[in-house]
Amino acid sequence: MDAMEAILTRRSTRKFQTGLPAKELIEKVIEAGRYAPSGSNSQTTHFFVITRKEILTQLAGLVQREFAKMEAGPDTYISLRNSISASKRGNYVFHYNAPVLIVTANKKGYGNAIADSACALENMMIAANALDLGSCWINQLHWLDENAAVRAYIKKLGLGEDETITGGLILGTPADGMPVRDALKRNGNPVEWV
Repeated sequence: MDAMEAILTRRSTRKFQTGLPAKELIEKVIEAGRYAPSGSNSQTTHFFVITRKEILTQLAGLVQREFAKMEAGPDTYISLRNSISASKRGNYVFHYNAPVLIVTANKKGYGNAIADSACALENMMIAANALDLGSCWINQLHWLDENAAVRAYIKKLGLGEDETITGGLILGTPADGMPVRDALKRNGNPVEWV
């Protein structure tokens, strides 16, 4: 699969087989993230690769409890509103039971923290598609970055005091064995030629 095909056919996957993909495939996805561009080549994106089921289960429970304590207002963006609502119903697993969760963090106060991590996450999702793995961007830990309980838990996994949680993605073998690759029609993202 060439680069353009990997980009244009990448779709989000939210249903996975339970087993871990081969470690070599996970390592290739991480390598793609580590080779993403960063401001002034700072290379400060920190990757947490979570594959232990008990940690994923504990983290899902913690995220559900913390979102359930929140209230959504009229200006709350729809994804966060959906996370809060599902958590209050008690049936929310933010990582869709994927066998791999890759969390990114970067330096607090660093102006390119989100951009650098976004480049890494996108590289990893494109690489996953090229390797016949499914992936999906996951923002819930970023939304809970200032939550004391969530920060304390992620600190136990290696988050530095000087770091902010910038995003994440889930990874695994799609439930049907292969990623869905039907390109979505683009109705937004206007382009102006000047």
